[in-house]
Order: sequence, then structure tokens, then C-alpha cells
Amino acid sequence: MLKRLCAKAFPKALWVYHANTGACNGCDIEVIDVLTPYYDAERFGIRLVGSPRHADVVLVSGPVTRQVASALHRLLDAVPEPKLVVAVGSCACGGGAWFDSYGVLGGADQVIPVDYYVPGCPPRPEAILYGIALALGLVSKQVVCERLSQESLEELAQGVSRYGGVSDG
Repeated sequence: MLKRLCAKAFPKALWVYHANTGACNGCDIEVIDVLTPYYDAERFGIRLVGSPRHADVVLVSGPVTRQVASALHRLLDAVPEPKLVVAVGSCACGGGAWFDSYGVLGGADQVIPVDYYVPGCPPRPEAILYGIALALGLVSKQVVCERLSQESLEELAQGVSRYGGVSDG
């Protein structure tokens, strides 16, 4: 249902506002890397905007600290409907290494509703693009996962027989 909403609501372009909620800047660097000519996120209509009032998507990186929580609520209220929230990186997905720290509330989903998660510490630019492509319905999750699992099993079987980790008899 969310994919159909995305395809209907965001048919041509996706304007993204990037919010750092206490990150170490590792994820921020990867997000900026996605926007470089090498990865060329604009071919999918993805643009970084300077104001949440112009955004379709809020991209959150870092664990949500106590000081940032109220500002994050106000930021999300400023984004017009329909809107998506994407948590990028292990910290935004679940709090990362600071999940039980006194100054951290946890991942973004502890404070605001999150639609999509892109895990990793930091996630590769390809993973970020793949997450956005999944959100837009440009790729099929099921087909890619089946192909990857089949290839992985073949590689694993070749590796095991080559190195003698497990024997048949």
C-alpha cells in the first residue's frame, strides 16, 4: 500500500530534506556521496532541498538525542503531506552504539513514524539508492532477494567445496 502511495504521490521527483539528529557524520558523508555525479541520484528525480517546507522526504541520520527530539517533531510538522521518513544508518534505525545512553532516546522511530529503513554503519551509497528505489517502486524486492539468495547459495557451495570446510561423506 505504501509503494502505491509513493508511486501516486511522487510520480516525477522526490525532494529530500536531510536531518542530522546526533550522528557522527559517517552517514551524512554517504548521503552527500549519493548526490554526486558518480551516483547521480537526480536521474531518479531525487534532489536535496534546504527547507523542510519544500520536502517530500525527511532523511534522518544519527540517533535521536534528547535535545533534538522536539526540533525533530517541529521539522516533521513543517513538511507538507504526503511525506515519507527514511532512517539512514544503524543509529537512525535503532540507536546504534548509543541505543542505551542517557542522552539518546534511540532510533528515529522512537520519536517520529518511520516509513523506510536503510541500515548500515554507514550504509553504502548503493544501499541508500536501493532503499529509495524500493520506496518509489522502481525495483522489486522479491525478485532481487530471490536472485541474491540463489547466487549466494551457489557461491557458498563453491567456496565450501574449494576450501574443504564441509565434506559430503
